[in-house]
Amino acid sequence: MATSRYDFTTRYKNREGKSIISNSEVGPLIYRAVNRNQISFTTHVLESGERLDTLAGQYYGDSSYWWILAAASGIGWGLQVPPGTIIRIPVNISEVVGLLIWVISIIIILATWLF
Repeated sequence: MATSRYDFTTRYKNREGKSIISNSEVGPLIYRAVNRNQISFTTHVLESGERLDTLAGQYYGDSSYWWILAAASGIGWGLQVPPGTIIRIPVNISEVVGLLIWVISIIIILATWLF
């Protein structure tokens, strides 16, 4: 099962008990790590008709990882981006997941220490 971008978001319940998912800070975190070369990546120039989900399927074998490509490339929301856009593709997806797990661990440690 693929890691979802929702795995790293805060979940709340509204007054009716319905789940609400907050905005994720995962995108900027991945983008900064790629910019600092903390995550190795390759680039791909998007051609006409290509989408992030199909690229994720080609590179990772799972199209649901499109959000990693969007985050690494500094793209907001959306699977379709214009042709000619340079997409940064993290080479090793475990580097991305490892980074996110590390950040969550630090948050848990700090929360435990503070409270």
